[in-house]
Amino acid sequence: MDMRKLVGRNFARLRAAAQLTQEEVAERADISQQYVSGLERGLRNPSIETIFKISQALGVSHVDLVKPDEQAVNGPPR
Repeated sequence: MDMRKLVGRNFARLRAAAQLTQEEVAERADISQQYVSGLERGLRNPSIETIFKISQALGVSHVDLVKPDEQAVNGPPR
């Protein structure tokens, strides 16, 4: 399981559910929009501190960002 991709998928899903733009999350979490974009695409390896900041910006638990999703458990859709 690629944790960067898992965090990216969870982040994208949770951000959409919160109806926030990448820019809004970046501002709330005090990180750059470019970092947020890379994170969502699974290109960044966020620190625990960054995961906590992002979870606070989204109003969710930090666990929600690292919790395995269906794709992580069952593999990619066929």
